[in-house]
Amino acid sequence: MDIILSTDAIRQPLTGIGRYTSQLARQLVQHREIDEIWFSHGGTLLRRIPEARQRPAAVNWLRDGFSKYSPLLNAYRKIHSFGKAGSIRHLKNALYHGTNYYLPKFAGRSIVTIHDISVFTLPDCHREDRVNFLRKEMALALERATGVITVSEFSKREIIAQFNWPAERIYVTPLAGAGIFHPQPDTELTPLLRSSQLLPGSYCLSVGTIEPRKNLGALLDAYACLPLRLRRLFPLVLSGHSGWNSRALLDRIQRAAREGWLRYLGFVPDSHLPALFAGARLFVFPSFYEGFGLPVLEAMSSGVPVICANAASLPEVAGNAAAMFAPHDTNQLASLIAMGLENEEWRSAATANGLRQAAQFSWEKCTEQTLLAYAAALSA
Repeated sequence: MDIILSTDAIRQPLTGIGRYTSQLARQLVQHREIDEIWFSHGGTLLRRIPEARQRPAAVNWLRDGFSKYSPLLNAYRKIHSFGKAGSIRHLKNALYHGTNYYLPKFAGRSIVTIHDISVFTLPDCHREDRVNFLRKEMALALERATGVITVSEFSKREIIAQFNWPAERIYVTPLAGAGIFHPQPDTELTPLLRSSQLLPGSYCLSVGTIEPRKNLGALLDAYACLPLRLRRLFPLVLSGHSGWNSRALLDRIQRAAREGWLRYLGFVPDSHLPALFAGARLFVFPSFYEGFGLPVLEAMSSGVPVICANAASLPEVAGNAAAMFAPHDTNQLASLIAMGLENEEWRSAATANGLRQAAQFSWEKCTEQTLLAYAAALSA
């Protein structure tokens, strides 16, 4: 097969979609079924996987500032689409894979990964300009696509219901934790965590962008219900860059930090994440909605007990290995956190079950299922 892989999502800060794209790219370049592979990055066609680089601050400022104006946003869409379409025009015998909701105009076959459709089902959890932009791009991608890839059965059902897309042309390719996430002894973790002023087994961790969809308000409410002794003994540690509509959450986070039971690390580089996960006493993921929920697998792979919401795709990912709660039930969440911090019998069982559950997922499996989707699209 000849493949063109979109790699625009490989940039800092690396999101779940960026991790997916990066891991898939690494697997495809060494796979025997791939004859030629190109990487579509912006309006450039590369022969090597691009590095995850930070956007210049001025670019982010301009993007956020002008995103409120629909004519400017539409002009950006057209310019971006024109440049990308031009760079791949001569490769019409290859299959184009858009890994992040988007497909450019292309004469050859194409397949698009739609991770979730929350801009349709939960529009209030996104900026209005992002909702408008993604709705247009997703509708256009589905018109152009030969097939659709998604990352969970939950998302497949939602795509079918929302777009009446044929089920036989939707391919589910579950994600996996990277090999860098694994249990580590305290002797190795102690120096690695020193820069964050943390000790192994001394904190409860939650990772994700600070935004309403992640349901961090419920987590803060639940943690505040715990005895102050327990909160200070095992403070809540949050990692993730501040996202849309986060001001009120950040104010609450700062108050909790002043009270001595919360640490906010902001964005943590990829190189520091394995130690941060493996050093946690407990991992909590309260999100309302996830197309997959990769941090749950990363925590389980790290040998850390997991508590997560029983919402969207998370039950598929966590299986029976995590303690689950209804996303709005802060009392239930508080009770589970207390158990997760203090009940050694449950902690031991959750760790063992989590390692077994995480072992069922791998990037090799994800890649094999992706190649089946490619083959079906090329033969359609």
